[in-house]
Amino acid sequence: MKKVLITTLGCKVNQYESAAFRTGLEEAGMKVVSRGAGADIVVINTCAVTGSAGAQSRQALRRALRNNPQARIIVTGCYAELAAKELAAEQDLQGRNYSLIGNSKKDRLVEHLLQEEGANEELLGTVAAASEICRLPVRRFGDRSRAYLRIQDGCESFCTYCIVPFTRGPSRSLPPDEVIAQAETYAEGGYREIILTGIHIGNYGRDLVGRPALTSLLDRLSLTTPEVAYRISSLEPLEIDEALLALMAARGNIQPHLHIPLQSGHNEILARMNRRYTTEEFYQKVDLCRKRLPDAAIGIDILVGFPGETAVQFAESLAFLQSLDFTYLHVFPYSMRPGTVAAGFADQVPQKVKEERVAVLRRLSDEKRTTFYQSQLGRTWPVIVEGRRDEEGLLQGFTANYVAVRFAGPDDLLHGLANVRLQKLHDNHIFGESIP
Repeated sequence: MKKVLITTLGCKVNQYESAAFRTGLEEAGMKVVSRGAGADIVVINTCAVTGSAGAQSRQALRRALRNNPQARIIVTGCYAELAAKELAAEQDLQGRNYSLIGNSKKDRLVEHLLQEEGANEELLGTVAAASEICRLPVRRFGDRSRAYLRIQDGCESFCTYCIVPFTRGPSRSLPPDEVIAQAETYAEGGYREIILTGIHIGNYGRDLVGRPALTSLLDRLSLTTPEVAYRISSLEPLEIDEALLALMAARGNIQPHLHIPLQSGHNEILARMNRRYTTEEFYQKVDLCRKRLPDAAIGIDILVGFPGETAVQFAESLAFLQSLDFTYLHVFPYSMRPGTVAAGFADQVPQKVKEERVAVLRRLSDEKRTTFYQSQLGRTWPVIVEGRRDEEGLLQGFTANYVAVRFAGPDDLLHGLANVRLQKLHDNHIFGESIP
């Protein structure tokens, strides 16, 4: 039995795709591992969303080569798509059996591995011309209570800081019947929650016959597998509408949680980023979400230190964020990505200034999260329990509205569902009590 090491960097879509590789390889009789040495085959699913992500991908490759000196090497993902020439010239790869596989050819990775080893190959294709999403079914998404389901790939927004449209290609959607089939596989496997993910899932269905919308897909999913909870990974602000919020409010198995990228709280910066909304429109969307789903968790992405961001603009962005009724922030310092428009912008913000601004926004995030958590004390929520206890032996998980909870309980609740009364705030979680 051949031993295959899979290393995954980057986003939820990569994690889903690596799970699909695992499914195919295990069905072919191979043993798949996620760490260690002595593998016969190494698959590295790379990331290139920032310059540092590309460097991490190269480091992962070199580490795998060092730890598995006899292994056949497969490099795939966004860095392989973006930097095939650089990878082919990588000195550590010389004399090794390796292949480069592009994002639009990932559905051929397992088949390629099962072929007799031969000369080094590149299966890159032209991702910009891809017209259909790769079919990558997953049987088991690790030893977890929840699973990712990739319903869409690609992006056509071309934000000035982002390389992803060049590495993932145009938006392509998985047909609804195939999404349902994957969800049913997860349900049969005992998964309690499915997180719908993609590169730009608000564009779901626009490339399919009949143009089925995300809301109609979510409607079908929630009815077909009522025992499974559904969570939406991320939606652009202008893609949130009354129909979606009404469905989320009506269905008990659609989690009241929205993650909405903002990226900047200043209109001039938003325009330079090529984000197609204003802070006024964003405020209205958050206000609408709060009115229709008063207990929902609302997360926001924010990018700090974009080229040309002045101290005054940052202060105004901070004031705007303070005015919003949200739950938490994901804060990222701007990282120059060669090949993007913003990489050529003047007035790059010094690293120290970016770090200071990140710290300010992370403190704001902590304050907002604490306020939201305090508002939930005394409430009882269903909690999907993780498969392992915390360092103090307590069960842990998240409520439907994304509150981190820890509580005492028996082992038979692991990977299960518990109703938990939220009792006491402690640091970044709440202690609760399981209610029979």
